[in-house]
Amino acid sequence: MISLNNRQKINKTKIRVGRGIGSGKGKTSGRGVKGQKSRSGVAIKSFEGGQMPLYRRLPKRGFNPISKDTVAILNLKKIQSYIDKKNINPNEILNSDVLKKLKLINKNSKKLKILGTGEVKDKINIEADLASKSAIEKLEKIGGSIQLNK
Repeated sequence: MISLNNRQKINKTKIRVGRGIGSGKGKTSGRGVKGQKSRSGVAIKSFEGGQMPLYRRLPKRGFNPISKDTVAILNLKKIQSYIDKKNINPNEILNSDVLKKLKLINKNSKKLKILGTGEVKDKINIEADLASKSAIEKLEKIGGSIQLNK
């Protein structure tokens, strides 16, 4: 059983430096003798003795989100050129999986966006994540359709 007299101290007293030789932290107050570090008001933060500091060895990350969704962009003009080259069959549904298999968009892209630059002559059905208003108008005008995934 612990009595009140010999219990561990809860509030430990701070070591008072520079208070005489008997304290063990007197005279130079544990700072050694001479030199930059013994002086007051000197801070050598992150200095590594001439070695390239850690904060400069690491790459800059900034405000770039790490898990950014990469969006593959495809213009109607580009789709028409692929149809002309016979890369794309206008009768089947165009989606990101088909385009990735044909290597027409990047395999790492998460979403597909259709933009309205150019014209499409063939009636095509597209399945995409995003589309511009002009692209939707142009596709519906020629009798095609665009289905947006939510």
